[in-house]
Amino acid sequence: MSIITLTSDFGNLDYRVSAMKGKILSLNPEVKSIDITHDIQAYNLIQTSYIVRNAYQYFPKGTIHILSVDSFFHKSRKNILYKADGHYFLAADNGLLSLIFFDIKPEAIYEITLNNRFDDIVNFTSTDVFVPAAVHLANGGLPEVIGRKIDSVKQLLFPKPVYNESEKMIIGEVMYIDNFGNIISNINKDLFESLAKSFENFTIKFRNLSLSKIYSSHTEVVVDWERETEYHGQSAAIFNDGDQLELTIYKGSKKNGAKTLFGLNVGENIYIEFF
Repeated sequence: MSIITLTSDFGNLDYRVSAMKGKILSLNPEVKSIDITHDIQAYNLIQTSYIVRNAYQYFPKGTIHILSVDSFFHKSRKNILYKADGHYFLAADNGLLSLIFFDIKPEAIYEITLNNRFDDIVNFTSTDVFVPAAVHLANGGLPEVIGRKIDSVKQLLFPKPVYNESEKMIIGEVMYIDNFGNIISNINKDLFESLAKSFENFTIKFRNLSLSKIYSSHTEVVVDWERETEYHGQSAAIFNDGDQLELTIYKGSKKNGAKTLFGLNVGENIYIEFF
C-alpha cells in the first residue's frame, strides 16, 4: 500500500486538510494518507523542518511526504519534488527542504510541472499540484512525467551552534518548543561529546539558571520509582531521541513545563561551558 503523509500550517478548523484528503481519495482510494501534523505555526519553516526530519525516517522507504507550509501558490515560485534518503518530498521552493536535509544530499530534484502553464489556474497548491503529483508517484509513476530535473533549490541556513575556544563554551540557541513545553536546542550530542572528552566538567547556562548534568532520558531523573511523584517538576537536561540537547521539566506540560518555568523563547541562547 502506498503512503502519503501530510504536514501543514493549516490547522484543523478550516476545510483545507479535508480537501487534501478528499482529493487523494478521489484520485486513488487505495492510497493511505497519514497526518504528521497540521499545527505548524503559520509559515514556520524551522519548526516544520525539526518535526518532519524527526518523523519521516520512521516511515517505509518510498513514502511520499506533502509539506504544505508557506505553500500558497504564486507563478514566480516553483513547487518542487525532492527525492532524498529513499523518500519523496513535495513542497514550495521556499527553503524548507534545505533545512530538513542540511546534511543529506538529495538523490534528485524536480520542478513540478503540473498546472504550471500560463493559462492554468491553481486555486490551492496542495490540491491542485501537490496531491496529483503525490498520487502519480503512489501509482508507480515516474517523477520525470510530472517534473523536470533541476540542480538547485532555495537555500536557507539552519542555525548551528558555535564553539568559542577562548571561552571554552558552546553557544547554541532554542530552535523548538514542543507540546510538553520542552525546550529543544540546536546543540547536538555529537558536538557535545567531541568537546566534552577534553574536559572534566561542564555547566549548561541559560538566562540566570544552570544545570550540570545531562540525562539519557526523561525518566532517568527518577531515582526511586516508589516515590516517583516526588520528582514531578524536577528540571533536567537530556539528549532527546533526535540527539538534540533538551531542557525539560519532569512531567511538565505547556502550562508548567520548561518553557513556562525557564522563560526561554525560540532564538534565545543556551550555553555549555567546559572546565
